[in-house]
Amino acid sequence: QVQLVESGGGLVQAGGSLRLSCAASGRTFSSYAMGWFRQAPGKEREAVAAISWSGGNRNYADSVKGRFTISRDNAKNTVYLQMNSLKPEDTAVYYCAADLWGSGSIDSYEYNYWGQGTQVTVSS
Repeated sequence: QVQLVESGGGLVQAGGSLRLSCAASGRTFSSYAMGWFRQAPGKEREAVAAISWSGGNRNYADSVKGRFTISRDNAKNTVYLQMNSLKPEDTAVYYCAADLWGSGSIDSYEYNYWGQGTQVTVSS
């Protein structure tokens, strides 16, 4: 089992950047694919990005391609989401999630463990 804690959210102006972090407990972090998902008020949860357990496969939602980058540091049990050129429509609660031996799918149903989320607000 793995526990996840997100951090790095906040208020930023459009065009700005933020880096989210997700720290995982446990000794087997490197065995988990990690994903970032988000949910805006009144909207369904949507995928943002995911990275396979090996780090060799990364997937992004079309809405963030070229602006967001997912990465992982297995030595620190942490996955990151670098968000650049932020837009007001990126405003949401961002969640990280873990999928044991996952391929890096952006399908939320693949993920068994979820963090509590961190709020990102982008002002226009």
